[in-house]
Order: sequence, then structure tokens, then C-alpha cells
Amino acid sequence: MNTIDSPLLSTSIRLSPKTLLKPSNSLNKPNFKPSSTHLKTPLKSPENLTFSQKDAYPISLPLQSKNPHAIYSDNQTTPSRPTQTQFRTRLKSPKKKPFSEKDAFPMSLPLHTKNPHAIFSDIQRFARQGKLKEALTILDYCDQQGIPVNPTTFSSLLRACVESKSLTHGRRHYREALSTYSEMRELGVELNVYSFSCMIKSFAGATAFRQGLKAHALLIKNGLVDSSILRTSLIDMYFKCGKIKLARLMFEEIVERDVVVWGAMIAGFGHNRLQREALEYLRWMRREGICPNSVIMTTILPVIGEVGAWKLGREVHAYVVKTKSYSKQVFIQSALIDMYCKCGDMASGRQVFYASTERNAVSWTALMSGYVSNGRLDQALRSIAWMQQEGFRPDVVTVATVLPVCAELRALRQGKEIHSYAVKNGFLPNVSIATSLMVMYSKCGNLDYSFKLFDGMDARNVISWTAMIDSYVENGCLHEAVGVFRSMQLSKHRPDSVAMARILSICGELRVLKLGKEIHGQILKKDFESIPFVSAEIIKMYGKFGAISKAKLAFKAIPAKGSMAWTAIIEAYGYNDLYQDAINLFHQMQSDGFIPNHYTFKAVLSICERAELADDACLIFNLMSRRYRIKASNEHYSSIIELLNRVGRTEDAQRFIQMRSASP
Repeated sequence: MNTIDSPLLSTSIRLSPKTLLKPSNSLNKPNFKPSSTHLKTPLKSPENLTFSQKDAYPISLPLQSKNPHAIYSDNQTTPSRPTQTQFRTRLKSPKKKPFSEKDAFPMSLPLHTKNPHAIFSDIQRFARQGKLKEALTILDYCDQQGIPVNPTTFSSLLRACVESKSLTHGRRHYREALSTYSEMRELGVELNVYSFSCMIKSFAGATAFRQGLKAHALLIKNGLVDSSILRTSLIDMYFKCGKIKLARLMFEEIVERDVVVWGAMIAGFGHNRLQREALEYLRWMRREGICPNSVIMTTILPVIGEVGAWKLGREVHAYVVKTKSYSKQVFIQSALIDMYCKCGDMASGRQVFYASTERNAVSWTALMSGYVSNGRLDQALRSIAWMQQEGFRPDVVTVATVLPVCAELRALRQGKEIHSYAVKNGFLPNVSIATSLMVMYSKCGNLDYSFKLFDGMDARNVISWTAMIDSYVENGCLHEAVGVFRSMQLSKHRPDSVAMARILSICGELRVLKLGKEIHGQILKKDFESIPFVSAEIIKMYGKFGAISKAKLAFKAIPAKGSMAWTAIIEAYGYNDLYQDAINLFHQMQSDGFIPNHYTFKAVLSICERAELADDACLIFNLMSRRYRIKASNEHYSSIIELLNRVGRTEDAQRFIQMRSASP
């Protein structure tokens, strides 16, 4: 057992494998007040903990008579038709008790009996406060008493369901919203604009496209389709369900378009990775004389960064500076930092950051991400210490940003410090953090910690399974990686396209043709072959097996070939010593209008090195740097320098060495 004093994260905790893997046991119960008896009671370790009703509610069992949750959640006789009882949460009382009105409302029962509106007020108050379980529990009471619920109360419940953003309970709340909507229709409750708006948002969150279409039909039937609020909600719903054409049709039907409608379109295009369309609608909005608000600013700036539209980003920045109220908003400042860094203008990003008078964890994380995207990993790692010196504590996103930096730098000590910080602050149950830690430990050569983290995860997902496969591959344990893939197939998390591509690469390295064909069959069954990186791995796998004819068939079967597919077939020919054919394919790729990228030139230069084609290598290198403006990496330089030295052209090799030294 080691004690880590963390200068990086200002923490000192005792670190052991058990400590690292222990999940957080903190509970968010604001009304819970431990007695002196509980303060003296030692905590039970997760390994030896046995569940009992007393453990579930050690203090509050005697107070059950005053707790409406324990009463409302008791089982009741289910009526023959659907009722509001279907909406209550899965919160169950540890001890079943018969339902009584006195226990439900001990202090104000007479008032509630004579005035149902007081009950509705309680439901709406709990819904506004985000206490969905309490609101649904009282709704269950109304059902037992036969009290009809008005549309406003149902709308408040729907809004509470939609606004529940908990990663753990979000999906369940969306289902509750859908169930509430279905129940309202069963009970004949009339829906108003507010109810429809909340309900459509729930369909967008749950990507329930068919339900959304039915809701759209109801809007038309009830004469509410002309509402600007509802049309905006429909646009958002169609975008989130991936129905771009329907969203555009909905937008075109709106005669008077306000900034909210334009914002929904821009955000929708950004959500579906259609950056060019988002920028086009931004320009269209400005031509219509509508000025973007702060929401559109925070939506469009990441889009500008992703497409590298630096000039447009400067224009948006000028607009933000001109609008003084925007220039003081931290989230807009953070979006500007992120935009400049993604465009490669780190100096402007730093300038915005240091000119900001109000910083927070989000702006610091944006700066760290900028350092990472521009290859300045050391400064990204230092930023987490500078952040704390200004009094800001790293949050979950910050930790998830800096862990890959530790992995790339092989900074095991700093990675352990961040691990300690994550344990201390209860971040470790987060699957993303645990997965990043697995990758960090594997890249630092500590495979045991990666496996212990994976083995201790209560809620695994496809990403964590794939990360475990990558961890074994990183450490050369290819057979173990195949074993993890087999276990993944038997679990409830079926391999996705990324996991399939990983295992195809392993099959090629192990020369296991039978398994490779099996995976290829699964890919065809799941329609993954159209995904560029998957089809590229199929081609390379057959090339490594020496089955160049099958690699050519896989290449020809791709309907829309891109740079990845062309690079893969060039590599496949190179694996089989067909060097001149590979170079001819490289020239054919350009003739067909495809632009080679960094990886294409790396593959072609490597082939020239193996074939000792020095003249071709020099021509291809000049083509890369002059025509395509691709900055040569160390791998490019190493290939051509090694080749020139091998064929005796030492002067040319020395010239390339000087070029590499002079490059920033």
C-alpha cells in the first residue's frame, strides 16, 4: 500500500488496488441526518456488505408514517383499465404497509380532501423542483382517491420527466414521460400547447420517431400546428430522430421565423454533424436581419471549429465583442477558446482565455483541450495544476480530458494522482473515467490495473469492452484480446463497428483466417461494411493473409470509396510485395479525384522504402508537401532518410535531416 502526496491535484490519500477500485458510496439525501449511533458505527466494506431492510433505511424507518414516499409506493389493487399508477417510479418501501389517507397527508388531510387543487399545487411544486419521484407518488394517491388531474399538472410532470438529465435515470424518465402521455390519452385528458411541447421534447430525447409522428398528427387534428412553440419542438424532435428532410419541411412551412426557430435549425444540423448546412443557415438568418442570441453563439462556435472556418470565427468573435452582454458570458468565452484552438490558432485562444475576467472549470477545460489538439501535451498537463492555483477544482470533464494526456506522455505518476483525485471525489463510478484510466494504465505498461478496473466496473458498456481489448493489444497480448472479444459476444453488450474493426486488425496480426472470415460474416450481417474504417480493416486483413484477390473484391464492393479504402488497398498490395502495383494504385487514386491524406503518404513512402524506389519516394514526398500542403511527420522523414542512406544517396539524406530539424 502506497501513500500518494499529489502536488498536481492537491490531495493526499492512501492508494491501493482496493482503494482504486472502490466505488463511491456517497448518497444525495438532503433530509438525512445521522444520529450519534450512526456516527460511531464503522462503515462496511463493499465486499462484506449484505443488504437488509434495516440497512436500507437505518434512521427513517420509524418516520415512515410521516414520509409520503413509503406510503404512496405500496401495492394497490390494479383497476381493469390503465390508470395513473403506471407512472409511479420503481422506488419501493422496504416494508409493506397498508395504505391510509392519514399517513399520506398527516397534517393537511382535511384541506386536501375538500380542495384537490392543493394536491395539484404540491405535484407542480415537486415537478418544478425536479423531485420527480415525489410528484409521481402524489399522482398515484390521486388515482387511488379517484381525483381527476388537470392538463396543467400533467404538463408539469411531463416537463419534469424531460428535464431530468441524470445519466443513470434519464432513460427511465423518458419512458415515464411517454407513459404519462399515453395515459393522458387513455383518460381523455385534453392536451394544451404546453403539454404538447413537453411531450414532443420527451419523444426527441427518447428518439421515439413513431410516437412523434402520432403527436404531429394530433397537433394537426386539434388545430395547434400553427403554434411557433410546437413547430420549433417538432423541428428539434425530427433532427434528434435523424429525419433531416422532415425538419426542413417543417421549417419551410413557418412564415414568421424568429430567432428560436433559426436556432433549432442550426443546432439540429450541428447535432447531425452537418456543419456546412449549419453555417449556411447562420448566413441565411443574418440576411433575414435576425441577430443570433447567446444560445446560437454557443451552438455555432463549435461547428466553426470543426470545419476550421477561422475567418468566419473571427467575424463571430467581433460580433461577440460588439455585443457587450455576450462578451462577459463564460460559456461563450469557452466556446471561443475551443473554436480558435480547433482552427489551430492557439495564440488567439490563449488571448481570449487570459482576457476573460470570469473563468471557471469549463474555460480551463477548453484551454486544456486546445493544448491537446495542438500537440502541446506538457502544457495541458500543467494546466490542471494552474487551474487549482486559481481556486478551481477539476470536474469530471476536466479529469476525462487530462487522462488521455497522461496516457500519451506515459506519465504514470501524474495518472495515479488523478486516479486518487477521482476516487476521493466520487468520479470513479463514471464509466468514461474508468475507461480512460484503463487506457492510461495500459499505455503505461500496467496491465494489471487496467484489468482490475475493468473487472470492478458495475456498469460496463461497449466502449469499456473495446478499451479492454485495446489494453491487451497495447501490451502485445493478442490472444487475450480475442478472449475478451469472445466474452463480449456472450455479454449483453454486442460488439459495435469499432470493436469489429479492432478484432479484424488482430486477426490479421495473428494470421487467423478462420476467425477473420467469421468476423467478416458478422459485419455483413450487421451492415457495417459501408463504414469506411471497417471496410478498410477488411481489405488490410485479407492483404495480410496473402489473399489479394479477396482484398480486391472487398475494395470493389465498397459503393462510396474514400481515402481510407484507397490507403487500405495500397497497403494490401504492399503486404504481398506488389510494390509497383501499389504505386500505380496511388496514382490511380489521384486520377479518380480522391485526395491522399497523411496516412496514405505514410503507406506509400513505406512501400518505396521496402522496394528501394528512391526516385519515386522523392517525387511523392515533394507532392505531399507542395501540392497537398501536408506537413511531413517524423515517420515520413524517417522512411525517406532510411531509404536514401540504404541506396547510397547520403547527401540527399543529409538534406532531409536538415529539413526535419528546421521544421517546427
